[in-house]
Amino acid sequence: MKPPTQPVPIWVAGHQVTGEHTTPITPPDGGDPVAEVAVADPSHVEEAVQTAHDVGRELASLPAHRRADALDHVSRRLTQSREELARLIMAEGGKPIRWSRIEVDRAAATFRLASEEARRWSGELQRLDTDTAGEGRIALNRRVSRGPVLGITPFNFPLNLVAHKVAPALAVGAPIVLKPAPATPLSALFLGDLLAETDLPDGSWSVLTVPNDRMDALVADPRLPVVSFTGSGPVGWHIRDSVPRKHVTLELGGNASAVVCADWNSDADLQQAATRIAAFGMGQAGQSCISVQRVIADTSIYPRLLDLLTHEVGNQVLGDPDHEGTTLGPMINTRAAARAESWVAEAVEAGARVLVGGRRDGARLQPTLIVDAPLDARVNRDEVFAPVVSMREVDGTEAAFAAVNDSDFGLQVGVFTHDITTAFKAHRDLDVGGIIIGDVPSYRADQMPYGGTKGSGIGREGVRFAMDDLTYDRSLVFTGAAL
Repeated sequence: MKPPTQPVPIWVAGHQVTGEHTTPITPPDGGDPVAEVAVADPSHVEEAVQTAHDVGRELASLPAHRRADALDHVSRRLTQSREELARLIMAEGGKPIRWSRIEVDRAAATFRLASEEARRWSGELQRLDTDTAGEGRIALNRRVSRGPVLGITPFNFPLNLVAHKVAPALAVGAPIVLKPAPATPLSALFLGDLLAETDLPDGSWSVLTVPNDRMDALVADPRLPVVSFTGSGPVGWHIRDSVPRKHVTLELGGNASAVVCADWNSDADLQQAATRIAAFGMGQAGQSCISVQRVIADTSIYPRLLDLLTHEVGNQVLGDPDHEGTTLGPMINTRAAARAESWVAEAVEAGARVLVGGRRDGARLQPTLIVDAPLDARVNRDEVFAPVVSMREVDGTEAAFAAVNDSDFGLQVGVFTHDITTAFKAHRDLDVGGIIIGDVPSYRADQMPYGGTKGSGIGREGVRFAMDDLTYDRSLVFTGAAL
């Protein structure tokens, strides 16, 4: 992909603008920039925030069909632009084309779901004459926008995680100022092209490329009472601590486990587990907050699963993201790959063994499987966010679940079991936001509630659940009603 002769504009209150400065968007592997992108001037930021503040009542008052139609239009246009957008995602972030296409499909689904929910967003009637003091009274309870949203998104899903900020906000009538990751803004700016085709009022949305070192003032701006952040823990908690009176939603990742129980023991069972763990531990270079990072296997099936998983990890294809057979490409940059490589080296120094991979070339880290890593090694304790899986054996379900909970994170876990009692026990006992039975923790449906506990953040995404999070209850009580 050749960079355009002109910088890619940003979107301020629904209009394209450029400024005094640009920044190159460079592929993870290096080489020539794929684009030059305009950087938001302070005046652009001020205009985006002020217009979002000013348009709030107008956007919230739009008939439901207008917001829903706009969201549905974006969904259709995403589908029509699938290949172009997939190649844009691949170019800016190094995501293999097969995964990039899936991301576009999911983003289209996210906007479609938001369109459907916008049409159902009605509130509920509540009888109040259940007590004597409420005779003749009935309440209409509706959820209304908390106000304009500052959405901050990471590099790893540069389109669909943007969709999960923008679509629910517009569905409930909340203007949004979006700040995409500096490394991967092109997908979000392309989305602006599609939003601009709708008749949403000016100020309903902006897409700003704001350098990270200028974000504190934007986060603190009182005209943006809601902050929705997806990214690293230290940054997320800093945001929350810095604006304690704002409504802040944080999705901060984790070190997701796949638990393989003793009853998951047929050859077909273990092959399925190994295939899925390898695919979703290594796919997209492990740069997903629910990538498989820890495998916790019952001692009765551990040797067989280890053999199968070693084979499957070895079969993953690290290569050119543009090739259909490539399962993982480069990490987002050389610095990130070198960090992950150093964590593997630390674990080996402490007694771990590398069974597959472990070596790096620039931003490309080989698919890596390690065993015998100490429990306090960073590959077990922290979020590696790389194609690195650490495997250990435990004796029984109690020990497996204790191992899952022995973490500062609590996003999702996969539990391979056929036993419904074990499934319900996992639901009761595991300190995570989601439990996936019969599969890896990396499964996410865009309509389900998604988020974690402990160091994995606060609040929930998933279209309707994000809509709940961006709104508050407002009650209207009628007196003298004939009930």
